[in-house]
Amino acid sequence: MPDVITFGELLIDFVPTVSNVSLIDAPAFKKAPGGAPANVAVGLARLGVAAGFMGKVGNDAFGHFLVGVLKDNLVDVSTIRFADEARTALAFVSLGPDGEREFMFYRHPSADMLFSPVEVDVEYIHSARIFHYGSISLISEPSKSATLRAIDAALEAGLLISYDPNLRLNLWPDAQAAREGIMSSWTKATVIKVSEEELHFLSGELDLNLGAEKLWHNRLRLLVVTRGGEGCRYITPAFFGDVAGFDIDPVDTTGAGDGFVAGLLRGLLQNPGCWDNQAEIIEICRYANAVGALTTLERGAIPALPTQEQVEKLLSQ
Repeated sequence: MPDVITFGELLIDFVPTVSNVSLIDAPAFKKAPGGAPANVAVGLARLGVAAGFMGKVGNDAFGHFLVGVLKDNLVDVSTIRFADEARTALAFVSLGPDGEREFMFYRHPSADMLFSPVEVDVEYIHSARIFHYGSISLISEPSKSATLRAIDAALEAGLLISYDPNLRLNLWPDAQAAREGIMSSWTKATVIKVSEEELHFLSGELDLNLGAEKLWHNRLRLLVVTRGGEGCRYITPAFFGDVAGFDIDPVDTTGAGDGFVAGLLRGLLQNPGCWDNQAEIIEICRYANAVGALTTLERGAIPALPTQEQVEKLLSQ
């Protein structure tokens, strides 16, 4: 059984074969497996962590391709469901000159949106140590109720709950619906990772510490704010600080945040008593920064996620 279970969307990212073009001007696209929670599962597996993915794909060529990719990366896929009534989700991603992205999704609906509460394997969740999810599965029913059911099952078993809001504003009806939907499960999480932009969006504060204070809740043990190439800020009830990033030239930032989460969860899994140890939190965040940085060196998310050896090499330089 896996130590970490990730829950949510599994999809195909179509990434332009050249950078700094719009979707209209892109001459061709490279097929890349993706979906934030699935990326985290593969990232963990490549870092030597037993990981499983729970979600739904279409009973189509892309769905079976994606499940095969997870299997090839040693992710447990025993609870993935196949839908006959909807196709696997697709996302077209344009890359700017700095590797930043613009998304266009094909999910009207897609199979992941149809994952229902009765399909949640509670015993499977109870067997793990960490449960990780994002906000995309909270956008519509029945996947929202399935997500909340899975979170509650993880809470019942005393798992560490990890949440990455992973804001995709164009998938929500409007900004207010996005805020409310993302915050609907906020107080259930033990660990939350957000970007600077997401923290500002959710809190209305530009100052990171003020934003964190506004969003803090009693169950939360660690809030990490990613800051791109500058690294990250960690905030706990006892202390906060910054951990510098790595000086690299990004090719594609798709999946960088998911790689960061994989590195973070690996560290928390290996150091379960780290919450009051600032030095250990710093080391965990430095490792996560390295994983995130290396993920930007190739196009696509899953193809770019690094191995333990690659991370150790970067850390030693």
